[in-house]
Amino acid sequence: MRIVTTQAVVDPAVCTGCRTCEKVCPTESIRVGDNKKAFANRETCTGCGNCESRCPVMAIKLVALSERRVIEVDWTKAPRDKVVALCRKARFNPEAVVCFCTGTRAREVAAAILLGANTPEEVSRATGIRTGCSVECIQPILRLLTAAGVTLGKAPGWQWYGLTPTNWDLPESVVKNPAYRKFYFEADRKLMERVIDAKGGA
Repeated sequence: MRIVTTQAVVDPAVCTGCRTCEKVCPTESIRVGDNKKAFANRETCTGCGNCESRCPVMAIKLVALSERRVIEVDWTKAPRDKVVALCRKARFNPEAVVCFCTGTRAREVAAAILLGANTPEEVSRATGIRTGCSVECIQPILRLLTAAGVTLGKAPGWQWYGLTPTNWDLPESVVKNPAYRKFYFEADRKLMERVIDAKGGA
């Protein structure tokens, strides 16, 4: 989950409408309006600070909320068998933590997707994933969306929608090549399969 304690607030007297904030927001919560000034959506802003830290004129500040807000998805609202199957297809154990900043687990991302989230930004708004450091956890989102059959379009702004190849994506010509014997691809696959299938509380 993401515990939101701050929110982005734009000073219109300083904002130049450059749209940098739009391009770095993981939840598409900040926009430049017709008046060429940025404004944040109070309902979806997670206070991640991307806009504040990258605004070239320092027009954005994170302001403390009077009451904290919690962003999380109840993964049990999606069919358990489908959640587990989607995680398995994406090569995740359902209980695996896929965002350490927010503690979001694969099962929660899978549930969000099964409940209708179709883009990384929608997944982030539903679960809070990618609203901490907002760097590492795009890959689990992309893997789970792809496993669900979602075709990813063009990423908004400067977001990255490129999938990083995993051990399972390697062609057999590489896996079986004696020159790469020292990498233990097959042994690693077997070990990871055991991790994926490990039973827990999911």
